Amino acid sequence: MAEDNQERRYRFGVFEADAGTGELRRQGVRLRLNAQPFQVLLMLLDRPGALVTREEISRELWPEGTFVDYDHGVNSAVNRIREALGDTAGSPRFIETLARRGYRFIAPVERIAGGQILVAVGRTETATQTSAEASPADPPPPAPTPESTAPSFAELNGKTGFTVLATEEDLPKSPDAVVQTLYILFQLMYLGFYVGALANLAEIQDLLSPLPRADFVFGAVIVTAAILIPVRAFLLCAVLFHPPGVRQKLLVVWPFVLVFDELWALSPFLLLHHISIGLALACTALLVYSPFAQRSLVLMGAGSAAKHSSIRGGEA
Repeated sequence: MAEDNQERRYRFGVFEADAGTGELRRQGVRLRLNAQPFQVLLMLLDRPGALVTREEISRELWPEGTFVDYDHGVNSAVNRIREALGDTAGSPRFIETLARRGYRFIAPVERIAGGQILVAVGRTETATQTSAEASPADPPPPAPTPESTAPSFAELNGKTGFTVLATEEDLPKSPDAVVQTLYILFQLMYLGFYVGALANLAEIQDLLSPLPRADFVFGAVIVTAAILIPVRAFLLCAVLFHPPGVRQKLLVVWPFVLVFDELWALSPFLLLHHISIGLALACTALLVYSPFAQRSLVLMGAGSAAKHSSIRGGEA
């Protein structure tokens, strides 16, 4: 950035960021924040209220020719900032996520540069008195308290973009091998359901016979199992071989698979000849959550190529 880092400090809420020393402090107490997340924080503070795109952050953090998973790196940096500030993606007080575009710093920022205090709110920036010109008779403004920076109940209820589904920022960072293994086990579990159902059609038909429209339900079991076997094969191959853009493909397929997964959550009831109704109900309750767990695993990196980085002069 154009300004000398030694001349740039920012105050927001109970926090202060010093670009010269690379320190973030809360009411004078230094907080732990590594170099790359601090660099992203400075970009946001330098343009309060304005969109800072993911591409801009990537260019700032990693020079051309650096091999790194940029999406994961940007997400990780923003998550570290939110942890230090006690902020959340769902109810942001400082950093707001603009889906698939970037981030925006939404809190008022007091910027100190070249001996001049600039109060930045949104996209406007106005100069105030310098510290040398300030009248000694004027009492200093009261320091903000955690309560004054906390969003009110009405503000929380008025937030837009709230979603029940998890976002990347909401999810923990986990080893690629663990995420990929869990996703593969989910697919194998469902393949077992489909193959087991098709292998025991006579027993299932006998179980369904007392139901109204038993023939329709029996036919639905056969048709959906036959359709979903190749779908699961596709998902397994996508995760095992890491084709380009696999995460986007898996997220596009997910709503379609969700409908069938919720129907097949009832599959434990096809085993009532072998298990009790209570156990079938318990298994069904777990299976209702299963497709949402799979979506979270995709966001956490299932199917993405292993992250190889050769970052120069920074943290991975």
